[in-house]
Amino acid sequence: MNVPDDSLERAARGRGFPRVAGVDEVGRGPLAGPVTAAAVILDPAQIPEGLNDSKKLTAKARARIAVLIHEQAEVSIAHASVEEIDRLNILRASHLAMERAVAALSPPPDFVLIDGSMIPRGLALPSAAVVRGDGRSVSIAAASIVAKIARDRIMVDLAQQHPGYGWETNAGYPSKSHRLALQNLGVTPHHRRSFKPVHNILYQDKTISD
Repeated sequence: MNVPDDSLERAARGRGFPRVAGVDEVGRGPLAGPVTAAAVILDPAQIPEGLNDSKKLTAKARARIAVLIHEQAEVSIAHASVEEIDRLNILRASHLAMERAVAALSPPPDFVLIDGSMIPRGLALPSAAVVRGDGRSVSIAAASIVAKIARDRIMVDLAQQHPGYGWETNAGYPSKSHRLALQNLGVTPHHRRSFKPVHNILYQDKTISD
């Protein structure tokens, strides 16, 4: 199994960029909740064991490694709200969350490794886009882990306020039970109105009321 390593970080440091941040986001696909990004600068002498794409780790492994990341690295977590997702579109909102996460690191990184094929337009630092970076770069993998845990916690909290949608387990993703709850319970303020399944229900309700 391929696992991320620190070759991209070492290459950047070799080019004169000592503080290298990995950035990843989670939550593009859900029907509800914010999109969350993390930026992580790992200590080259103290890289936590077991780093990998968060989707390839068990919940228990993610939680254990996240503790190490927070203890041993510089970590910043940021969000873009449902309102921003609906106003800007999900891609721009996810980039905004990434930009906020990087901006919150102090002092700023010298170089940024971004998961994906695009560099956010508001990121005014030397940077590189890394396709499937959470499986290639240890710092992007670390960012994927802490971002997922942070967003999952938000969705568990929101599930207490809006029971019935299963957010404590589906994290707002369009599971069968979540879609059924949307039909039966309606749309909450935390649902993304620009996403088709939510938009269709709102439009359907409007048609019925007309």
